[in-house]
Amino acid sequence: MTTQDEQSKHARQFGLPIATALVMGNIIGGGIFLLPASVAPFGTISLVAFLVLTLGAIALALVFGRLAEKLPKTGGPYVYAREAFGDFAGFLAAWAYWITTWVSNAALAVAAVGYLDVLVPVHESKGATIAAALAIQWIPAFANFAGTRYVGAVQLVATVLKFLPLLLVAVGGLFFFDPANLGPFRADDSGALGAVSASAAILLFSYLGVESAAVSAGEVRDPRRNVGRATIFGTLAAALIYLLGTLSVFGTVPHEKLVDSTAPFTDAVNAMFGGSWGGTAVAVAALVSMVGALNGWTLLSAQTPYAAARDGLFPKAFAEKRRGVPTFGVLVTVVLASLLTVYNYTAGSGGVFEMLVLVTTFTATVPYLLATAAQIYFLVSGQSARVRRGQLVRDGALAAAAFGFSMWLVAGSGYAAVYQGVLFLFVGVLVYACMKARRERVRAAG
Repeated sequence: MTTQDEQSKHARQFGLPIATALVMGNIIGGGIFLLPASVAPFGTISLVAFLVLTLGAIALALVFGRLAEKLPKTGGPYVYAREAFGDFAGFLAAWAYWITTWVSNAALAVAAVGYLDVLVPVHESKGATIAAALAIQWIPAFANFAGTRYVGAVQLVATVLKFLPLLLVAVGGLFFFDPANLGPFRADDSGALGAVSASAAILLFSYLGVESAAVSAGEVRDPRRNVGRATIFGTLAAALIYLLGTLSVFGTVPHEKLVDSTAPFTDAVNAMFGGSWGGTAVAVAALVSMVGALNGWTLLSAQTPYAAARDGLFPKAFAEKRRGVPTFGVLVTVVLASLLTVYNYTAGSGGVFEMLVLVTTFTATVPYLLATAAQIYFLVSGQSARVRRGQLVRDGALAAAAFGFSMWLVAGSGYAAVYQGVLFLFVGVLVYACMKARRERVRAAG
């Protein structure tokens, strides 16, 4: 068998089901298992915030779908920003997204260890805890090294395995629903608008990942058609799980207990079916959910640097692919995330790690803002495909709504995150200057 045959055997483009699983799996990580308790102090008005955020996320998903029709290339927001505004804007989108992915991967692994500890008591040894966190990161990385065929298979299986138990709680909980458990509509004194804004600030980042299919457009079969559909289907499925799951937990766990709960889905499962096995069931579901999310995010962490490297904006090693996967980008990302994870457990300074995670809530929005601004630019400048006036107005309204949603994400990340995030972006400016100087030197020599 030739090397090319071997590559094609392990590299396979994603069809619509796997592309949809990539979006859904990356949106739903581990946060959903704590969300109901996080927003319970604001009352059931938090469901209104969830609904508003869902509409914003769907608008953003629709915009990514339209952009992918115009530019069906790997890189997503990087490609759109560079096409509209040039190399520097494209680099900022790629740099910010890359930071988001590897820091988030470290955070996911640390959170996953907490659920693993329910099944296997790894917390008794710091060495065992670190080893478990690293294993949780490297197992999805090895799936990526094996090729897109295996990435897609793991993503599809993980998404199905985590979707089913979450759907069980989301739908099954409605049969055990007791309105008396809901508590007050507004549980604090901040007023309706204040309560919606406060709960939205907690929920805002639940939809990060809507861009997943667009970032991997080059690996999606018939991307002009399937990227947009996968983005919408994946976002809607995640929204369904979020809304129904939160509502079911609200209706099965008494409000006064939910406010202080550290495992709301466990409490809901125990209330629905009795016994005390809910903790084990939820821990397994959470682990599957996070490993699936890590599998998808590890691929995305290499896709944007890959696209930028092909244009000379990242080191050229990032542009190398094996079996459909930018393996060097995957390796660098998992090494950086592993180092950050080890630092978190050995430095004894949790504040630094939490700060870095907080920064990602800002850096994740930079590509969104640039991508939605690019869509507005394409529409206003007439660079989009010729469409009827009504469709142009519709696309413009969606782009404006998505841009507003992205700005809301920035505002929700808080002053500290924006401040620290801007510093991270300025470090990227220095990297861009070096890469641009190198390109000019090579061009002059040639």
